[in-house]
Formats: sequence, structure tokens, C-alpha cells
Amino acid sequence: MNRQSNTYTIIYSVVLVLLVGVVLSVVYQALRPMQVENINNDTKRQILAAARIVPTQGQSVADLFSDHIQTSYIVNINGEKTDAGTDAFNVNVAIESKKPADSRLLPVFECTTSDGLKYIIPVYGAGLWGPIWGYIAFDANGDTIYGAYFAHQGETPGLGAEIEKPAFSDQFEGKDIFTSDGAFTSVAVVKTGKEPQGKAWVHAISGGTITSQGVQKMLFDSLEPYTAFLKNLQSNKN
Repeated sequence: MNRQSNTYTIIYSVVLVLLVGVVLSVVYQALRPMQVENINNDTKRQILAAARIVPTQGQSVADLFSDHIQTSYIVNINGEKTDAGTDAFNVNVAIESKKPADSRLLPVFECTTSDGLKYIIPVYGAGLWGPIWGYIAFDANGDTIYGAYFAHQGETPGLGAEIEKPAFSDQFEGKDIFTSDGAFTSVAVVKTGKEPQGKAWVHAISGGTITSQGVQKMLFDSLEPYTAFLKNLQSNKN
């Protein structure tokens, strides 16, 4: 075949593209298990962070997760454990958050800590530029927040992105999401000088108003469906 012809050029290009595609596909398939493992380990790290458990030098996140997360399950809006045909760890909270509350799969992770058993619940919502998410750990009384972890996809550095810093998340420790008469109120995220009476609150991120409002809405929308489950914990403590 004439190597100077258009036909040769076209055939050569097609074969080259096919070869490159096959090589990339093989590499992707070979690396996929490692990518999935890394994603899972990052999720495990976030769950543990809500319970104030942070891996030290040389510690495996997977081993630490296995040591502390002894049980996980899915509950429904009535606070009852349900067989959803999937593991709590594999529930796509982003998808569930878009469903009506009474149709959601609600994952719960039981975590053993030096301060006793904690119950960790995932939260998911919207910030200024994209999704925000996190995990909230509750004391066994089903009311008091033991720890919180927040993350984001694309909030503004130095402003909304500050939700992932301990200076913000540490404020949630010790906050109660129910009033003394048992009403669910979640936690307000407010500007200095706007602190509400009669409900738990934390200070918003300075300059990150929309992201802070997003966190407040995320907490309310994500935690409200767990009301029955958390009240069951309260009943069990009485």
C-alpha cells in the first residue's frame, strides 16, 4: 500500500486509535480495584473523623475502621432497622437525599470510642458551588452531638471551604438537636450577634454566608428523617 495515500493515513490512524483505546481500557481495569479501595478508605476516614478518631502515623484506615465500627445498618423513617438488600456503607446518600424522607435508606454506623458507643449518621446537601456532605456522631442519648466532619466539592478557599476545618466543625460538639420538650430543632448556623434562644447554634463562616446556610439546611433535612431512630435511643437510655 502506498504510504503517501489518504487511505493508508486513514487506516493507520484508525488502528492507532484502537490500540491506544485498548491499552487505556486494560490500564483502567487493572487500576480500578485500587481506585475503589482508595475511595472506600477515604469514606472510612471521614466517618471515623466524625467520632474524633484520626489515624496516626503507620495506622491503616481500613484496620482502624474495622476496630471501631462494629455494626452498621439501615433504618427507615420510623426508626426501624430494615433489610434494604445493600450494606449501609454502600448507600448513595446523595441519591437518597433527593427522595421523599419516608422513602430514604438511612444508614447508621455504631462506633466504639474511649468515651463509649457513638452513632454516626451521614448528611448531604448543597453549598454555594456544589455539593457539601459530612458525618455527625451522636452520644448514646440520641440527642447530643459528639463530633462532626464536613467536606465539600468546590467551595471558595478561605471562605465557604472553611467548613472542613476543625475551627468550624468543633463548634458542634456538645450541641443538642432536640429541645427540652423533645422537639427536633437541629443546629442553627448563624452570624455573630444573631444567636437564637431556645435551640443549639454555631457561628457561621465569616464571608461564607451561602455555604453556612447550606450546612444548616443540610443538617435539618438530613437529620430530621432520623428523628424516630434518635428518640428510640433516648427511650432506651431512660
